[in-house]
Amino acid sequence: MNPAQPRLPDDRAFTQTVFVVIDFEGTTPKGHPPEPIEVAALGLQHVPGRGPVAGGFAFASFISPPAHAPLTRSDTAQTGITTADLSDAPSARLVLRRLDEALPPEPVLLVAHHAPVEANILYAYRTACPRLARTRIVDTRLLAKHLLPGLPAYSLDALLAHHGIAQPAHRHRAMDDVRVTAELFHRLLTAAARPRAITSLADLVRVATRAPRAAQPIQLELS
Repeated sequence: MNPAQPRLPDDRAFTQTVFVVIDFEGTTPKGHPPEPIEVAALGLQHVPGRGPVAGGFAFASFISPPAHAPLTRSDTAQTGITTADLSDAPSARLVLRRLDEALPPEPVLLVAHHAPVEANILYAYRTACPRLARTRIVDTRLLAKHLLPGLPAYSLDALLAHHGIAQPAHRHRAMDDVRVTAELFHRLLTAAARPRAITSLADLVRVATRAPRAAQPIQLELS
């Protein structure tokens, strides 16, 4: 290892970025895309000697699903969320607008495990949460595949087990899943920094994010 090689904690863009870990729980109506019933988000920022740690920003809310995507028994069995929990919950548009407005100032990157799920929901509600929908998401699944090739599985549960991270008390509840994803992200960045496999925020963005659909230019069709 070359001592002169840049280090991730020395990258100014990395240390100034707030990483917002986000997770949705949802229903999966037949013939329709998933609809959120709960969202949680937790801000992480670099602390010298400790890496990205939680502090300063947290958000959680139940969400009332639309009529075509009601909560089912299987949803309750998986998440523990009941119809009583959702009885007075705000709509997805209202909750995501509140979350969008509550985000820390730039620069911000989102973090999620298997990010297309979160990205698709944010895109579907992009008019309510334009900033969220245009923000890149660091996918801990992609990051793990880059840093740990050859693992038999890259699900959240498999990666928690690989890193010796305890299952949360309420797996498949949004904030519990956010907290263990934050811990996984921290472990992966630690693994990346030691051999200097990732030395900058630009490296991290390159290997573990995809451009959000809402940020892509609209192509007009020719008639």
